[in-house]
Amino acid sequence: MAKKRSRKYLAALEQVDRSKTYNALEAIELVKEIAYAKIDSMIEVAYKLGLNPKHADQQLRGALVLPNGTGRTQTVVVFAEGSAADAAREAGADFVGSSDLVEKIEGGWLDFDVVVASPDMMAQVGRLGRVLGPKGLMPNPKTGTVTPDVAAAVKDIKAGQVAYRIDNQANLHIPMGKVSFDAQALRENFAAIHETVLREKPASAKGVYVKSVTIASTFGPGVKIDPTTIIRDAE
Repeated sequence: MAKKRSRKYLAALEQVDRSKTYNALEAIELVKEIAYAKIDSMIEVAYKLGLNPKHADQQLRGALVLPNGTGRTQTVVVFAEGSAADAAREAGADFVGSSDLVEKIEGGWLDFDVVVASPDMMAQVGRLGRVLGPKGLMPNPKTGTVTPDVAAAVKDIKAGQVAYRIDNQANLHIPMGKVSFDAQALRENFAAIHETVLREKPASAKGVYVKSVTIASTFGPGVKIDPTTIIRDAE
């Protein structure tokens, strides 16, 4: 059964030429214009990639710091002890601890957005795999959230770091900023994302790598983009 769309969504959709592939600047300005949510929506970019996620050598996962941030405040939990814990607090971590935090999360507390851990804490954090894993919150070296320099990780996250991971259908979704951002800030963030996606292309990838790129605001319709204009429009 087709999903029933709201009148506001359909009105926004009418302003999108679905037969057209927009340049990056046009798409950003259009998405900003037709965003109708009462909140300051997040704009997200969605990639369809020519990868087979079933193959270990065609996974795509990592993190990058957006030059203009995301406009979203991230609540950061850090598992660390001693001087590393002190450094994490100074860097702006919202919650810092060790076994006490493990017990708190095991008890059902999940009021946070990102989890960072020093390598020596992973034996304890591993107990939380069943809780954090399904929510995409388990620390991982590939996203910089398992690191001996937890303070640097906290600073990056607070500065606008976003994690990304390809799904089982070879789709990649990454937030690029709020609707309230000006077009230039969004273009710069978009270019940083696109450069990262291209740079991190798995060596084993065959054929067309970037099959399609679409951006949309929360609840809004997608706008298709010509990938060749993303970086050029930001210059």
